[in-house]
Amino acid sequence: MTRVDFYIVDGAARHDVALCRIVEKACTRGHAVFVACKDADAVSAFNDLLWRFSDTSFVPHRISSEEDDGSAVVIGTRTDQLLEPDVLVNLAPDVPGNVSSFKRVVESAGFDDATREAARKRYRFYQERGFPLQAHKIGT
Repeated sequence: MTRVDFYIVDGAARHDVALCRIVEKACTRGHAVFVACKDADAVSAFNDLLWRFSDTSFVPHRISSEEDDGSAVVIGTRTDQLLEPDVLVNLAPDVPGNVSSFKRVVESAGFDDATREAARKRYRFYQERGFPLQAHKIGT
């Protein structure tokens, strides 16, 4: 069954860097990572963030609409286009319909009232369906 991990990080800036580090770690461990975003603007923002979050590392990635270059990390809005789902980093407000096809899901517990409320709804979704859930507090 798909394992779901919620990450608790205080502050928007620390939150964004923590998610980039999680993506980087999964990538270096050989996982194929899909970062699901709510819309094209969010895809562009996370793409930019992966380019600049660290001066000392590089996460090979591409946007899903770009030609497949073999990057281990893909950023997009449609999780149903993947041939081999592995790790999903869900930055979208809702749970994707094909979430069970992933081996692992990374969820944010949010960083402000609105994102925390959306995270609570996703948590309840997973909990009601019996997904194994874990929570991790980062940097507090």
